[in-house]
Amino acid sequence: NPILSTTSDSIFETMKTAAAVTVAALIGSAAAFAPAAQQAAPSTTALAAKKSIASRVFDMDLFAPVADQNDYGARGKKNLKQGKIGSNSYVPAGLSASEYSAIRDKEAAKKAANYQKNVAKAGKYLDYTKFYKERGTDTNQSWFKSVTRGHRMAKTAYDWSGKQNVSSKGKLDNQV
Repeated sequence: NPILSTTSDSIFETMKTAAAVTVAALIGSAAAFAPAAQQAAPSTTALAAKKSIASRVFDMDLFAPVADQNDYGARGKKNLKQGKIGSNSYVPAGLSASEYSAIRDKEAAKKAANYQKNVAKAGKYLDYTKFYKERGTDTNQSWFKSVTRGHRMAKTAYDWSGKQNVSSKGKLDNQV
């Protein structure tokens, strides 16, 4: 039958093509998993220069360009400034722009002075070992019997003992 032979021939051709494509795919995938050809061993200097991705990432120093940018007191080096009042800026009712600007400048100066005062105190602390020895904790227990029980008391501007008279302005009579 001629109709059957034509159909069977086309099926046979299709199957041959599919088999050829399958064989080519199998050979290609096998080649992908085959070991690569051996190359000459790289020199030790080339190995040292070639780091792994993890070591390159973990060895990064993101602060290297400006290493002291997060140190206490670095705010003064950062050229930070308060914005100027423009035509569309907020100005509270009852104040002119120049009056409000003067108030803001005064507050900014106060903030900067307070920051500088704190920067001057940075890194200064009381050594606990020195305090411990001065208190006498390492030799006896007399500190425990004192009124303060070894604590240091803050100084005040007033004489709370009642030995001196305090004026109405809050200063001692012998102070100016």
